[in-house]
Amino acid sequence: MREVRVEKVTLNIGVGEGGEKLSKAEALLERLSGQKPFRTLARKTVREFGMRKGEPVGVKVTLRGERAEEMLAKLLQAVDNKLPSRCFNGSGNFSFGIKEYIDIPGVRYDPELGMFGMDVCVSLERPGYRVKRRRHRPGKIPASHALTREEAINFVTQKLGVTVVE
Repeated sequence: MREVRVEKVTLNIGVGEGGEKLSKAEALLERLSGQKPFRTLARKTVREFGMRKGEPVGVKVTLRGERAEEMLAKLLQAVDNKLPSRCFNGSGNFSFGIKEYIDIPGVRYDPELGMFGMDVCVSLERPGYRVKRRRHRPGKIPASHALTREEAINFVTQKLGVTVVE
């Protein structure tokens, strides 16, 4: 029950506007992940950026299981298997960014799509975390079973072969 595992990997491209640019980002995520992406909407109106509340401004896709682990290995190679320690939060999750999608091994530039960067968010968990997500009688994960930042860093260095830089 103490084993740490990858719960999910979320890829996000924030475009900031709808239209053709958003559909190109959607096509890119679909090609990378093999799943249909979900459009994210603006939470509030920002007149300076020309955004209205409820308008689509980005796309994201969530990967789970083996597909998530395979994709995570490729995405970590895009950042040379090095992550700064500030990428890890207190509950055992970590995030990092990829400046250009062509940094991912095996992905070639497509002039029709253009150039996009993306955010990668990885959630780690232990067996038994379903207790907090279940619909009937959800409970809290005790502090003794919750993941810490240090345990997440150890998992990433040992299982995924990533160097964590201070």
